[in-house]
Amino acid sequence: MDFGSSSPGRPPRVTASRATSAKIVIAGGFGVGKTTLVGSVSEIRPLTTEAVMTAAAIDVDDASKIPGKSTTTVAMDFGRITLDEDLILYLFGTPGQTRFWFMWDELVRGAIGAVVLVDTRRLADCFAAVDFFEQRGLPYVVGLNCFDGVQPYTTQDVRDALTIGQEVPIINCDARGRESTKALLISLVEYVLRLRGAAPAGVGS
Repeated sequence: MDFGSSSPGRPPRVTASRATSAKIVIAGGFGVGKTTLVGSVSEIRPLTTEAVMTAAAIDVDDASKIPGKSTTTVAMDFGRITLDEDLILYLFGTPGQTRFWFMWDELVRGAIGAVVLVDTRRLADCFAAVDFFEQRGLPYVVGLNCFDGVQPYTTQDVRDALTIGQEVPIINCDARGRESTKALLISLVEYVLRLRGAAPAGVGS
């Protein structure tokens, strides 16, 4: 691997032409933690399109099970993380409400894989995202976002409820924690590499 010049005490700089970038989509239901996930792990200030929820949305967006939820993503979230010396991930968070799903086809264009973030208290909210990626043949992993430090269901419980194959990784995570979110993204990259027949060892280590 070629590196650019470096100064004593500083890590070597990766030559730009040798760096590999990949697009990852973060999807899931309304209020599941997608914006939080992107913000927790992004090494740049994330771009968000949060809008304040108004009275007009009361009959459209059910926030009764999401205490304190006052804003919602209306276009996308965007962040970036360098997973390895020469691997940069660009993260695109999708809006969760059904009325914004027309944007999903554009957001997933060119993506190597996706994370379906799940709140197990509202498991049905992620069905549409799982169906969307399966229909398009896009590899995905399922992240079980842990709310209030409690995860009442096992990964097998969720797998059975979603009727997804044993090959799809299901990982407990905390969307607020950088290391937890990073581990989730690494799991996705390794899964994609396995599907492509490449060796996943060493990613992010």
